[in-house]
Amino acid sequence: MHTYRLVIACPDRVGIVSRVSNLLATYNGWITEANHHSDNLSGWFFMRHEIRADSLPFDLDGLRTVFAPIGEEYQMDWWVSDSRQQKKVVLMASRESHCLADLLHRWHSGELGCEITSVISNHNDLRSMVEWHGIPFHHVPVDPADKTPAFARVNELVRAQQADCIVLARYMQILPPELCAEYAHRIINIHHSFLPSFVGAKPYHQAAERGVKLIGATCHYVTEELDAGPIIEQDVARISHRQNIEDLVRLGKDVEKMVLSRGLRYHLEDRVLVHDNKTVVFS
Repeated sequence: MHTYRLVIACPDRVGIVSRVSNLLATYNGWITEANHHSDNLSGWFFMRHEIRADSLPFDLDGLRTVFAPIGEEYQMDWWVSDSRQQKKVVLMASRESHCLADLLHRWHSGELGCEITSVISNHNDLRSMVEWHGIPFHHVPVDPADKTPAFARVNELVRAQQADCIVLARYMQILPPELCAEYAHRIINIHHSFLPSFVGAKPYHQAAERGVKLIGATCHYVTEELDAGPIIEQDVARISHRQNIEDLVRLGKDVEKMVLSRGLRYHLEDRVLVHDNKTVVFS
């Protein structure tokens, strides 16, 4: 169904839902999905509505025009998007293929409503898999002694493709602060959820030695502070002493794939609202 998505965040007060609903009703707006959340700690209100596009007498710009006075009156951070306008996504990966392969499969089968404009990697290992899908592959090696030229090239590629979102599908390099700032809340990362307990190489080996009972993954927006951005999605799998290290790695990869695909879907569908370093996710 062709819909417009109206997303709002503003200081909480009486009458917001009524005012928005009455405006839409005035123009015969048919709300197909409505989500609200009032955060008592911050005093902020969050809303996401989907409205049937064919029920309104105007287009997306017309909706923006009639809604603007309410947005100003209630001091809203708000936007409206069109469900038919697919976001442009750049995927980045290194050598591990599980997250990248999963996203490519979901995109190829029509499960992800986006346009994957390219894959950028600091290694050539995944080129054939990417190009099989008919997607451009850019090999941008990173010199550990001087990473600046590599990330300048990455930024050049992302800008040229007018990407709306960057997904780090197990890209094993730390992005520079200026790139994080330029694409704030538009870079999505995935990693295991052992942090900060088991840092560095072979986290599953470390976890096995400690006898952990839960393994998981975290999908979050990238910020200048490493692995500390607003969390979009998480999940876990229960394990026992019967699983060996190979089992932990396999189960961990399964969780990473599911969490990343769900987090990306929420982002693509404008279901994630960020306030300070916390998210409201209307899943």
